[in-house]
Amino acid sequence: MFVDFRTSLFAMYKFLTGDSSALSNWPYISDPPLAILIVLFSLLIVVYLMNLLIGLLNNAIEKDHDRVSFLMQKAEILAEIELYYMLPYQRRRKDWFPEVIYYYASLDDIQKRVKRMMKRDEWNQINAFPKLKQDLLKKINIQHNPDDES
Repeated sequence: MFVDFRTSLFAMYKFLTGDSSALSNWPYISDPPLAILIVLFSLLIVVYLMNLLIGLLNNAIEKDHDRVSFLMQKAEILAEIELYYMLPYQRRRKDWFPEVIYYYASLDDIQKRVKRMMKRDEWNQINAFPKLKQDLLKKINIQHNPDDES
């Protein structure tokens, strides 16, 4: 199997799948470096594949975080454009910058998000707009008393 380069690649593929018949021509007892190389190959491939799996899972977990960081970066760029690159008369245009911006969100999604924030104790860490937070809790029918939490 190791006479030609193509067949040696096929032999390594078979070895990766667990078939060591390509190496059966050499006895392991009389050839200790071969046994050492087989053990090292097996261990290194396991470590490599586990790192690959961890990397793929990490990418899947970070996918949501990437979206949030993208939106934050986009907001910063837009704020910089509005502050430094637009003239005052452009910033005063009501058709470009309305007084009120309407945003639609599902009630179920808001309730899930707020409950998750309360469970993680993120809700009490945000000290901005306390009246707005209480109004939001009333509108989405969630009872919350920050004094009861320890």
